[in-house]
Amino acid sequence: MTLTNLVSSFAMGTTVLLGQQIGCGERKQGGRTVGTAIVMFTVIALVMTAVLVIFAPQVSSIMNAPEEAFDKTVAYVRICGGGMLVIVAYNLIGCIFRGIGDSRTPLFTVAVACVFNIAGDLILCAGFKMGTSGAAFATVFAQVISVIVSFGVIRKKELPFEMHKTDIGVHGRTLRKMVGLGAPIALQDLLVSISFLIILAIVNSMGVTASAGVGVAEKVCAFIMLISSAFMQSISAFVAQNYGAGRMDRAKKALHYGVAVSFAIGVGMFFLSFFHGNVLAGIFSSDAMVIETAADYLKAYAIDCLFTAIFFCYIGFYNGIGMTKFVMIQGIIGAFCVRVPVSWFMSRRAGATLFDIGLATPFSSILQLVLCLGCMLYLRKKKWV
Repeated sequence: MTLTNLVSSFAMGTTVLLGQQIGCGERKQGGRTVGTAIVMFTVIALVMTAVLVIFAPQVSSIMNAPEEAFDKTVAYVRICGGGMLVIVAYNLIGCIFRGIGDSRTPLFTVAVACVFNIAGDLILCAGFKMGTSGAAFATVFAQVISVIVSFGVIRKKELPFEMHKTDIGVHGRTLRKMVGLGAPIALQDLLVSISFLIILAIVNSMGVTASAGVGVAEKVCAFIMLISSAFMQSISAFVAQNYGAGRMDRAKKALHYGVAVSFAIGVGMFFLSFFHGNVLAGIFSSDAMVIETAADYLKAYAIDCLFTAIFFCYIGFYNGIGMTKFVMIQGIIGAFCVRVPVSWFMSRRAGATLFDIGLATPFSSILQLVLCLGCMLYLRKKKWV
């Protein structure tokens, strides 16, 4: 997940640059951006494949995977690592579509992937009893199908940029722009993910039940954070296009409407996760102790829903106008000045619970929200937005 998020974050540079070029009407430059992205992310995927396949035991060891689950963790990491080429392609295609303002096609291809992933889990895990390895194979296979479907859609779709064979290559100027926009976002997300891995390592040291509880809770968290994450990505693409077209009035409206709707949904997610976390956890586990620990951890994440619903929208806005370095700085400050130290401090307290450790996340989000609001006030004072 950490590496997949890293790729998705780095690809945000492609989304923003492509969106700004479309807003300016630069069709030829848009084709060069996509061509450069294809080459760059192919190289990244091949490097990740080699690292994960060869060093899967070391990666699992760094994460403090419990002894009882160590071999299964290694197998999962190694299989998913072997499929990084399609996993990277899957994420890059989604970012390109969002950059041109088309979120329906990624929705369709993701839906296809979900159907095949579920079918694969049922066949390989429930049917052939392949366990963790079966789940990994199902994930990779589903994304292979999604990539194939995406290419089929692309061939029939009229694109808002010109794409030729000569565009597929490394174009220096385009590459520098993409890296300049994407690298800060990727670095921020990588370090934030590392901070969560540190928390996971802390929890793993508390035993298998706590480890399994957080594993279940993280699956639920991925669901309850979907809305905020979706608003961040959609606002990035929308703002990038309007920024390129010189329509900052529309960009600011997108931010305001996004915050209002996202927060309203965030309140609903808060009540669902805080008061009914055991029901959500019960979807993924039948073990009473695991459900109890997961629900305890979810209460902290429920509080975080209220803050991420707002500051994720601001992050999307800053990404869209190209302020990715600020996004990186606020993310790193939140992760390593609050999230990691607070979680470590909480874990050292006598009788520490997963709720105590989980509180590090909303504390971090509060600081990040303050930084985002402060940045907006500064930009308005300078009349830059």
